[in-house]
Amino acid sequence: MFPEEFSIEEGLELYNRDVQTLGQMADGLRREACGDLVTFVIDCNINYTNVCVSRCRFCAFYRSRGAEDAYVLSIDEIMEKIGEAVRLGATQILMQGGLNPDLPVEYYEEMLEKTRKRFPSVQRHFFSPAEIQFMAKVSGNSLKETLERLVEAGLQSIPGGGAEILDDRVRKKVSPNKISWEEWKEVMVTAHEIGLPTTATMVFGLGEGPEERVRHILRIREIQEETGGFTAFIPWSFQPGNTVLARREGIRKASGIEYLKVVALSRILLHGAIPNIQASHVTQGTRVAQVALFYGANDFGGTMIEENVVRATGTVSQYIAPEKIIRLIRDTGRPAARRDTLYNILEG
Repeated sequence: MFPEEFSIEEGLELYNRDVQTLGQMADGLRREACGDLVTFVIDCNINYTNVCVSRCRFCAFYRSRGAEDAYVLSIDEIMEKIGEAVRLGATQILMQGGLNPDLPVEYYEEMLEKTRKRFPSVQRHFFSPAEIQFMAKVSGNSLKETLERLVEAGLQSIPGGGAEILDDRVRKKVSPNKISWEEWKEVMVTAHEIGLPTTATMVFGLGEGPEERVRHILRIREIQEETGGFTAFIPWSFQPGNTVLARREGIRKASGIEYLKVVALSRILLHGAIPNIQASHVTQGTRVAQVALFYGANDFGGTMIEENVVRATGTVSQYIAPEKIIRLIRDTGRPAARRDTLYNILEG
């Protein structure tokens, strides 16, 4: 029914269909790829520093060096946060931060080594591609050498943050100091080559058009066909509160209908390549996330014991207990299961 490869034109033709038609197509493909089971993970997102020289126009979280509320967590503070998350049942720690030129690569290595020693059962899902590229630049090592050092210290997988829209026209407008889309790809391909699994993400609503959204998803598919290293795709909409981009460009938050269309399109264009499409209750709320389960999503994301980046925009995001996530999933008529980072079922 669907080609193994899509052209931009075919993707746009799909995008221009009504959301209900796309949802029906995506729901059928979701059932074919993953069945009815809906998964989730108990996780915590720790941000070790808000100091960032990238100064992306869509980000409300970053601070300049020397700002009154700038911070860098000590390793002991990070261990305390991880310990609290583990006590709440976390099996995944997602660690990300700003591009801070004052932090040497040894800081990240110590972070990984101590996490591995103290909490060996927790998946160390650390550092976005932009952070890893920046570490390589600061340390003077090659990208591969940097990744190998991090793996030796304990890195197990990489989150897909910093993808935004994989199109340099958009990136030059909203994050001119950040890595190009091809540099983002280079990190992912290199990580996959040395055996590190990763996720892939997409932040839409940054002023891009439908063609750039389609191209982003197809570029993710191309990387996956080359390496097979992506475990999931996670799209969510730009949260404009407290951001320079919203103030200067007047960009508003994408609607729930637009979000559902992107989720459905992701399932269709990635069919046969990436099995797991994650709903985003953090940015969309639990009700829209529930609906997304009928528009191609098969995963409800994480409990998010801690989250700071989205919260900085004024969006209300808070920890959701596993029992509540199970209830939210079951209220849709679908079975629920707790998973680990690599989508192995742990319970349910």
